[in-house]
Order: sequence, then C-alpha cells, then structure tokens
Amino acid sequence: MRFLKVLFWLLLGGLVAGFVIYNGDERVNVHLWSGLIADFSLPLLLILVFLAGLLPVLLAYHALRWRMRQRITGLERALNDVRAINAMPEPAPVTPEPVPALPASPQGGLPLGDA
Repeated sequence: MRFLKVLFWLLLGGLVAGFVIYNGDERVNVHLWSGLIADFSLPLLLILVFLAGLLPVLLAYHALRWRMRQRITGLERALNDVRAINAMPEPAPVTPEPVPALPASPQGGLPLGDA
C-alpha cells in the first residue's frame, strides 16, 4: 500500500513539474479591487489556488481524526474501568447469626403496663 502512495505522489509531482516546465513563461493578469492588476505566472497561480482549496479540507479532516481518536480513547478507558469492576472478586456471603431468644416475662405476655 505504501508503494502505491509513493507512486501516486511521484506521478502527481511529475505532472506538476511538467506543467511548470511547459507553462512557466505564461503570465496571467489578475484584476483586483480599485484598478490593481496582479501579474502571476500561471503555474504559481494554479498551485496557490489548489492549496487554498486543499488546506481547509485537510484541516477539517485532521480535526475529525483527532476528535474520533479522543472519543475512542475515552471509550477504551470506560471499557477498562468496567472490566476492572467486573474482575473484582465477589464478597463472601454473610450468614446471619442466630438471634438469642428473649426471656419470657413473668406474667406470660407482653409487658404493656398496668392493665
């Protein structure tokens, strides 16, 4: 896959170099505001326009990748926390101790006062 990427960039660089060699002497007049005229070489103007279109998209792409990487890191951290909680040993069951019997009252019933 890396070979294809290198081949693509080499072909693109060759196309740009060929364009610059064959059109390097072409001049383009760009009419600006207030009667100003900018004189650019054609290859420079096309490279600048290409970069002006590429850079915002490239920045948005990198921002999206960074945001997704942050979300994945947070989700992995939460998953590790859940795994750590599930890996804890269960506490030993507590057996209830028998409650000692209450001594019986001398009258045989519940003491409710003088009746």
